[in-house]
Formats: sequence, structure tokens, C-alpha cells
Amino acid sequence: MEIQLRDPKEVMKLSRLGSFHQSKLSFLRSFLQEFKNWKYKRDLLDLDENGFGVVIYSFRKENRIYSLICFANKISDQERSDRVIATKWDAAFTLFDGVPTKQDIERLKQNVPKQEVGRMSFKELTLSRANKSVRIFDYVVECLSNGKQPDKDKLAKVGYLYRTTAVYGSGKFGLADRFRIKNREEIYGPFRLEMMLVYLVRQFTFDQVNHIAKSKNPKKAVALDPNISRNLGIGNSTGLGMAPFIVNHPLLLNNWIMARETALKQIREIKEVKKKDVDLIISCLQNSKKNIDNWTTESEFQLLKINNLKKDLDLLLQYFLTKFDFEKEFSYNDLYIWAKKNLGEECLEFMVSVIMEPYEKITNPLIRTMSADEEKFFTIPIEKTILDLRKVLELKYSDILKIDFKKKENNQNFWFISKNKEEPRLANRFQDEGSDLEQPLAIARDICKLYERISNEKNSLKIGTFLMNNNDLRHVVRRAFITEKFPYAEIQDNTIGAKLMPIDMLRLKLSFFGAVKFDPRSDKWLRICMFQGAPLPTELTTSDDHWVYNSIN
Repeated sequence: MEIQLRDPKEVMKLSRLGSFHQSKLSFLRSFLQEFKNWKYKRDLLDLDENGFGVVIYSFRKENRIYSLICFANKISDQERSDRVIATKWDAAFTLFDGVPTKQDIERLKQNVPKQEVGRMSFKELTLSRANKSVRIFDYVVECLSNGKQPDKDKLAKVGYLYRTTAVYGSGKFGLADRFRIKNREEIYGPFRLEMMLVYLVRQFTFDQVNHIAKSKNPKKAVALDPNISRNLGIGNSTGLGMAPFIVNHPLLLNNWIMARETALKQIREIKEVKKKDVDLIISCLQNSKKNIDNWTTESEFQLLKINNLKKDLDLLLQYFLTKFDFEKEFSYNDLYIWAKKNLGEECLEFMVSVIMEPYEKITNPLIRTMSADEEKFFTIPIEKTILDLRKVLELKYSDILKIDFKKKENNQNFWFISKNKEEPRLANRFQDEGSDLEQPLAIARDICKLYERISNEKNSLKIGTFLMNNNDLRHVVRRAFITEKFPYAEIQDNTIGAKLMPIDMLRLKLSFFGAVKFDPRSDKWLRICMFQGAPLPTELTTSDDHWVYNSIN
């Protein structure tokens, strides 16, 4: 049976992209698989009784070494902020290429805590900072110092001891440029070094809390139970700075979505389904119900999505337990057809993630396709004609061409770069000043403008000649010809309309990172958790790859 890939005009709508969940293709999970045989070591723990100082961890294999250098700093409660305008954090981190010398550590001690204001070098690969979840952190210290373990239910409501507010790489602030490391085999996949940093930061939070508790009460203190540690992750506060990435990297976006859609297609094409594989899927679904019950949020928008997910998940499990016939040929295809008719987008896309669990032979080769050399496709085919371009627009952007940008609600917002932190922001065109500084992120509007402009041109006119007089649309002409080759390269929606929910764009990217517990604090920023349930560094070689669905216990 030949199953068609899902239509990009269906998949690439923001409401659906904002319903994606982590899967075996997500970067933090594939990172753990790829680095499970590396040697982990804590190389230095130099903290005072209050937990301030330096800690260093490393991953080593053959001649390659990556070292995370952690600087724990003393700040007041008034200085602690998750906002991007913050200037001080409880801890700051950099992933170092190799083994740092004493001179390196001293240099970085003067710069890493300053983050953007500091000076990094090509030896530093990634940069981050994080703040304590003070209520939980202090509570855990208090419990451990008195010789008892913290309450698991209380911890489950938060899910982490620290949350990061940014993770930088690829040449920002003087860090190593991508070209220096892009050919390294072990980090070929997307965001490998960023995932390594966050994973090792998680271990730092456990070591720090244990150290403070021991210093506070040396005779009575106990270490945090490994089962509790395993069920804690690293939190993250993410705002609009992440949203433009998926617009600015169409080829990379295509490769991420294409891998996911190809996995779904190949699973639906499985002719003979094995009972043990179905049992694993059912187990993951059942365990995930317990985890979803621990998702907490004050967002009405997200509460509705969570409640709908819970309701639909019951239907999905009932289908698996009473109607799913694994002995029937192509039973996964029947499952998908049923799910599309009976489940909402949130649960349908959750199911797409879960049914990948038994099929490493399908997902592992696809992980190798998720990077992109975007420069290869940067050149505009100037020898093509207006007729070629018109055909591409009418075929690939038919839904977008129906949007009327003369209507106020379809043109309401604009994206700009903030002056103080050079971060992307969104504003109301009809209420706020600054639309003259608008960033070229309104692709749907620009596609419509391009289509209107070429309507007056001859079909035989060469694209190169057209661009000589229409240079303002060069960026969108390039995108159209990229989308011609790569079907999932474009969001098939309006990114400046009144109905825009920016967190859909954030969730899309975060799902590929491997985040869970989406907790929107507004329509423009949210908190998430990463590596919750993941094996500890000392457990990587023997870990269960399906840990993400394990219940909190």
C-alpha cells in the first residue's frame, strides 16, 4: 500500500503546528541516543557552603572532549528575573571545546556571568543562564538537610529546580561560528551542543542542591533520591525571540516536518503489525495520561487544549483496547483514518508522536536528514520565467492567496527588533509606532503582493529581469522557489493577522527540541520543561529509550 504524505496546506497551519509534541525525532532524545556511549565525568566541584562557585562536567570519546563550565552566582531576589532584559542570574554556563585551562576558567569567570555583555571566544560553543525556582529549590534543600526526601507531588507541579532563560550558539556574542564545527560527525544533528548544555545543567542543579544541603547539616543531610532526580528536568522560559527562526529557516523547517511526516507515512504503510509493538504504544499512552495530569497552567487557552487532549486520549486508548486489530493488514492506516475523524488536532498529533516509539528502524535514518545546508538553495533561478513563478505560487500558496490583506484584521501586527536587547517583538500596527522598522516576516502578505505584481508582467519575462525593478520582493521570490522543491518549507498561514497566536510558533520549535509541559503565560511567552524523566548521566548506557512516557513516581 502506498500512502501519500499529508498535504502541507493541512499540516503547515499554525493551529496544527502548535499542537505538535515531542517524539523519537526530537533533538534532546536523539542527542541522548547518540551520546549514550560517551564517557561522562564531573571534573570539578568548587562550591562554597552556599553553593556559589564553579563546577565542570565533560563528555569524552576518543580525542573529542566537550566541557560544561558552570558559574553559580549570588544574587538578590530583586535581581532575579526571567525577562530577557535581566542582567544577573543564579547561574551561567558555557560549553567549552576541549579541556579548559586555569587561564580559560578565570577568563570565563569574568565574562560568562555577564552573558551578552561578556566576551566569548571560538573555544566556547554555547552560552546560557538560568534562575532557581526559588520556592522549590529552597524547599528541597530544607528537606535534604533535615535527612528526608522532598514530596514528589509537590515537585511534580513544577518539574525542575532551575529554568534557563536563553541558550545561545552559532557565533552569537563571539561564540564559535557554525562553520568551525559543522563537519563533526557526532554533532551533525540539529542543536546537539545546545541539548548537551541543557542536559548537563540539569545534573548541576542536583549536585548543587545536594552540596548546599550537606554543607547546611553535614551529619544529617541526605542526597536527593535518584528516582526523584530522574523525574526532574530543566525549565525554560521562552518568548518571541524563538518565533522568527522557523520563518527565517525554511529549508530547515521543511526537513524537520518532512522527517515527521515520512515517519507517519512509513508507519501507516506497515502491512503486518506485531503485538509487542502495539503493547508498547498502549503502555506509552497509559503512562502519558499520568504525566499529562501533572501539566499545570493558568492559561485558559492551554487548559482547554489539555482538557481536550485528556478527553481524546481516553477515546484513543479505548480504540486501541477494543477496536484495534493488529492482525489486520495495514491496521495503523485504519487507526490514522479513525483518529482524523474522531480526535482533535492536539491528540491526533500526540498520537503521531507516540506511534513512532517501537520503530527505531524508521526514525533513526530520518534523524540524519533533519539538518540543512541552506546556502545550497539560496540562489534564485533567474533564468526561470514569470509563468514558472506564477505556477509555483498558485500551486504551493493557494490558501494564502485567498487572504485579503486590504482588511485591517489581516494586517494588524508587525514584527520588529527591540533596541535594548535586539530581540524579535510583535506590535499592533494600528496602535503602536515603529511599523517602518518592520522585519520581513509577513511572508503571506508578501506572497500576495508578489502575485499581484506579476499579474501585470508577461509570462515570458525572466525572473532576473523582473527583480531588477522589484528588488523589494527578492526575499519572497527566493522563498517561492525553495518551497517549490521543499513542500513543508512554508507556514501556510498569516503571521501578522489579528487571530495570530504566536505561541503556536514557539510550540512548533519546542516540540522538535523535545519539550513537555507547555505552560503559556500569555500568547507571547511560555514555560516548558526539558529532560524530565530522562536517565541521569551515569545511566545513559543502560537507559530505556521510552523514558519520556514514564509516569512520575
